[in-house]
Amino acid sequence: MNWGTTARTLRLPLGFVLAGAFLWLARPTRASLLAGGAVAFIGLLIRAWATGHIVKNDRLATTGPYAHTRNPLYFGSFLIACGFALAGGWIFLLVVGVFFLVIYAPVMAREREKVSGLFPEAYAEWAAHVPMFVPRLTPWRGPDSADAAAFSSQLYLRHREWRAALGFAAGFIVLWLRARGQS
Repeated sequence: MNWGTTARTLRLPLGFVLAGAFLWLARPTRASLLAGGAVAFIGLLIRAWATGHIVKNDRLATTGPYAHTRNPLYFGSFLIACGFALAGGWIFLLVVGVFFLVIYAPVMAREREKVSGLFPEAYAEWAAHVPMFVPRLTPWRGPDSADAAAFSSQLYLRHREWRAALGFAAGFIVLWLRARGQS
């Protein structure tokens, strides 16, 4: 078993452990909640947008947020984690950075191998124009852009992305209560 496989297995359980520790140790303020909440909310919107465009293993998603970055779900998660880190205290940003480098970078590499194997020609063209993680500002217009499907709320619901919105709300409620208790 390689590290990419191990990282994929560990990412959710380790993420929940780190989230619990974070909520316990966080020292939010009103200002940090506003700043962090804005960043995390943008991440939540990016994840929602991405799930409305992806049909895993059926077709290569290259439209919507996938025209800006090959990994909008992970980028959105990164922004959510950074937003929470900012809300709880900037030092948590270091933990988020290390977590994404150690856990998510190998997971993205493993997924790149899988998806490029499923759609070799289309993936090569897309990867030549769209960055792996940090989004490009303008969307890439690939050969299938004219036929591209718009955002699908059915896909959003099928992928159960609404659970991320519930987690976002629950996390910020806990942080808000912590901030009120400290004042």
